[in-house]
Amino acid sequence: MADGNQPFVQFKNVQKTYDGEILVVKNLNLDIANGEFLTMLGPSGSGKTTCLMMLAGFETPTQGQIMLGGTELNNVPPHKRGIGMVFQNYALFPHMSVAENLAFPLEVRKMSKADTEAKVRRALDMVELGAFGDRRPGQLSGGQQQRVALARALVFEPDLVLMDEPLGALDKNLREQMQYEIKHIHDNLGMAVVYVTHDQSEALTMSDRIAVFNDGKVQQLAKPADLYERPENAFVAQFIGENNRLRGKVKSKNGSGCTVEVAGNVVQALTVNPEGVGGSSTLSIRPERVQLAPEPGSLPNIFDAEVLELIYLGDHIRCRMSCCGDSEFIVKVPNTHAHATISQGDKVSVGWEIDDCRALDA
Repeated sequence: MADGNQPFVQFKNVQKTYDGEILVVKNLNLDIANGEFLTMLGPSGSGKTTCLMMLAGFETPTQGQIMLGGTELNNVPPHKRGIGMVFQNYALFPHMSVAENLAFPLEVRKMSKADTEAKVRRALDMVELGAFGDRRPGQLSGGQQQRVALARALVFEPDLVLMDEPLGALDKNLREQMQYEIKHIHDNLGMAVVYVTHDQSEALTMSDRIAVFNDGKVQQLAKPADLYERPENAFVAQFIGENNRLRGKVKSKNGSGCTVEVAGNVVQALTVNPEGVGGSSTLSIRPERVQLAPEPGSLPNIFDAEVLELIYLGDHIRCRMSCCGDSEFIVKVPNTHAHATISQGDKVSVGWEIDDCRALDA
């Protein structure tokens, strides 16, 4: 077992190719602490699921090492890694009862009958299915089957649980409910969880840290709030949450700030990683950080805009505007009396702070 200072899970210079030419995972170095809930987030084909499958033992790294508790896993078969696994398709045995499904991993580990029954009972109570032990999976709803799959992964009390898009087959309300339940179970049990999803809201809700994958690489690894508030490149800014992108040329740089010319407008921004003066940059501005009709001179960035479309979403109105040459500029207008009079076709001003406008790579 790893000591207190050593990461619980380590990917060391891990690469993976299926055809000997194209790398689907490129030189991955990633440390995961004991008890941490880490989410691998990214679009299809970004390498996140391949990383999870290598950690589970269903795929072998082409190069590099994977460590668990200080022990190299590369040549350890999946059933000897002591890892719990939850799949999107549940993978329950249809001919067994719920209780028998949960007992199976304990029987494989040669646990006594009394201990097995006690652990199964506790696992079922944990997912609030204590009365369903005698039923078959086919007699349960999708949400109940997902709870059984989760209980089976936890029943032998592993130190590490892997989850591969486990909520993908559920409807929106049930997904959200299960997100909170998994988070609460993790908080109560304290095991490490590595979770794979392409759903950014799921990742933001559940994770201690998120590794954003694209093109076989981790683009940014950070806490949810840091990822959303401080994206380090244009891909992360676009993939996490809604985001206005204004493309322009860097006019000047001054300390932590810069100016970027966008369709004839000079925008003041926070310097993150744009090109040098004269080069290109993508400005990232979150829709909820844009202020409607600010007082003249109250903000460093104030520009004219035209309202093109209004979509009512209950707590806010999603307003699509033409601003700084971009006809897809989105402003989230709180649904309050103060903003109730905005109409399609209105000419308005919009503004934002320098710190809310990040100058990123082109």
